[in-house]
Amino acid sequence: MKENPTRSLPGIPMLLVMLAALLGAIWLFVVGVQAGSGMTAFGAALIGALVLFLMCGLYMVEPNQAAVLSLFGKYIGTVKDNGLRWNNPFFSKRKVSLRVRNFESGKLKVNELEGSPIEIAAVIVWKVVDSAEAVFNVDDYESFVHIQSEAALRAMATSYPYDSHEQEISLRSHPGEISDHLKQQLDERLTTAGVDVLEARISHLAYAPEIAQVMLQRQQANAVIAARTRIVAGAVGMVEMALAELQKNGVVQLDEERKAAMVSNLLVVLCGDRSTQPIVNTGSLY
Repeated sequence: MKENPTRSLPGIPMLLVMLAALLGAIWLFVVGVQAGSGMTAFGAALIGALVLFLMCGLYMVEPNQAAVLSLFGKYIGTVKDNGLRWNNPFFSKRKVSLRVRNFESGKLKVNELEGSPIEIAAVIVWKVVDSAEAVFNVDDYESFVHIQSEAALRAMATSYPYDSHEQEISLRSHPGEISDHLKQQLDERLTTAGVDVLEARISHLAYAPEIAQVMLQRQQANAVIAARTRIVAGAVGMVEMALAELQKNGVVQLDEERKAAMVSNLLVVLCGDRSTQPIVNTGSLY
């Protein structure tokens, strides 16, 4: 079922014509009653009833709104012309908003790729682009969007870990890639309902309360390890540079044992997390 644009008549001219016809029918009815002509009065009443019936064909279409027309269950077409319009009074008219809409899903509790329970929510921005599909392909397209959005969010959350390891894509560290994947999932699920997803992004992401404290300690430990690794790598480079410069300039000649002691002292100074207290040797080197 695809959208089929159809024509409609301007409502204001039609309304003026029908009001004039209704006034004429009333005048003719009064004349018939006064003249005692039953046929004239009856004809005027029929004309008035017909005009009132034709007025049922008037309907209003607001900006960014469509009217889906059907006749006894058969789809006729869609009218998007704004203002007061008129079509066959037998047509049923269902209004569909084409405006951009958004909603935030509830906080879902799911297991991420590594099995840890997390809480996740998303903001979905969407609009109807095919009114016929939205009306006839699903029962309630708004409810369909909400339910399918939560299903897509669950499927996406189980495909990635919460945090990154070795630069892999994760829920926390790659919001752009995650949003693109979620939007792709939603487009695949909602295209049959004539809905286009404009944007999908995560609005809430956290570990589940029962493991939040443990995972926080894990993150802190990983941060400490990463920092220590960088400190040690830098300290080793500085020690190598110091020994090379001493040997190059001939400042002092050190045997292997003294080099080892010097390396040990330098690493203690450079890698320690507290200020060191030097001991000054006032005697000989040996």
